[in-house]
Amino acid sequence: MDWQVEYYKKENGDIPVLDFLLSLEAKMRAKAFSEIELLEKHGPELREPYVKPVKGKGLFELRIKFASDISRIFYFTYHQKTFVLLHGFTKKTQKTPQREIERALRYKEDYERRCDNE
Repeated sequence: MDWQVEYYKKENGDIPVLDFLLSLEAKMRAKAFSEIELLEKHGPELREPYVKPVKGKGLFELRIKFASDISRIFYFTYHQKTFVLLHGFTKKTQKTPQREIERALRYKEDYERRCDNE
């Protein structure tokens, strides 16, 4: 059985990862959706070069590369067979910017707080 993929939604209704995906150039967007499908199909068995854990954070990054463009989508595992996609960014430097990791952690905490209170 495939895994489920959910998009994190802010309290104001914005969906950061969807906004990011829609901002991508068409071929990069298609590649990103293709890799999201791989994640749904293979779950935690999907490994590098597609997925890499963010050390000690409970986060993972979906690694998308098309031509010379590189993008990342942060996500985490929530309950049984559900991945929550938090947000994405286009990578410009070798190292993932700390502010991007911090944003993903804020979204993760917000998601867990609101879902655990339902």
